[in-house]
Amino acid sequence: MDKLKHIFGPVPSRRLGVSLGVDLVPHKTCNLNCVYCECGLTTNHTNKRREYVKADKIKQELDFYFKERRELDFITFSGAGEPLLNSKIGEVATYIKNNFSGYQIALLTNGILLSEESIINEIKDIDLIIPSLDAASEDIFKKINKPHKDIIFKDYINGLTNLRKHFHNQIWLEVFFIKGINDSKDQISEINEIIKDINPDKIQINTVDRPPALENICPIDIEKAEQIREILGSRAEIVGNFRDKKIAANESIELLKNSLLRRPLTIDDIRSVTSMHTNEINKLLDILEKDGDIETFRSERGIFYKLRGN
Repeated sequence: MDKLKHIFGPVPSRRLGVSLGVDLVPHKTCNLNCVYCECGLTTNHTNKRREYVKADKIKQELDFYFKERRELDFITFSGAGEPLLNSKIGEVATYIKNNFSGYQIALLTNGILLSEESIINEIKDIDLIIPSLDAASEDIFKKINKPHKDIIFKDYINGLTNLRKHFHNQIWLEVFFIKGINDSKDQISEINEIIKDINPDKIQINTVDRPPALENICPIDIEKAEQIREILGSRAEIVGNFRDKKIAANESIELLKNSLLRRPLTIDDIRSVTSMHTNEINKLLDILEKDGDIETFRSERGIFYKLRGN
């Protein structure tokens, strides 16, 4: 197999350690169009489930990747779209459990399709589900998440609250806060009331870390995050990146260098491997080019970047 198209990484994750990504849908195929998404605006806005990426293709790539033992913390259904839109996600999860039982499976999902009990049953083999909740009202939900026209906010919330009844493994709920949109005291309190009904094992407070889909979307600061953590209680933790920007940039450069060390990559390849936004990749490549650390060459598939002397 020449290359892996639907498996990326492994990448270091702030939440999951060393994670191998499995992308089950084409880039930006999603039932939401979140204003903060680091992968950009949704281009295929759909709520229709189908086998977007063939399960057999995913299985072949997994077989190829795991020909040798890998040191991983999780195999994660994630990427630049909504994994639950793939109607064969359950089949792939079962295949992983049956053939690579030493690894845990995580699912990063917006949670919209969890309103269907049959879908929760499909993913019973998954060890950890991380759904998201960014709003306690329909108007804020539409403002932040821009759902597909067929999505009903009440059904979405009911799906999240029913998840605990039908899924008995770990649930970590991610709540993404945006300055001036969903971070008022009243909204935080309303979100907290819904969280009590969802009853997750963890609550993860996140905010804008990489360039968002829309330019005017701003992160909350560490003081606000700490205030939110106090309100949400002992299960809440802050996962958003509030560290010094220079430190964060240096870590991103090292991640990019490590990716290019393995093989030359196009910008699309880098995006798949690192989960970085295209804007961030271009900025980092500019830095590496100015420092003389990389060189480029063109092939049929586009411009490739490689480390000098590699």
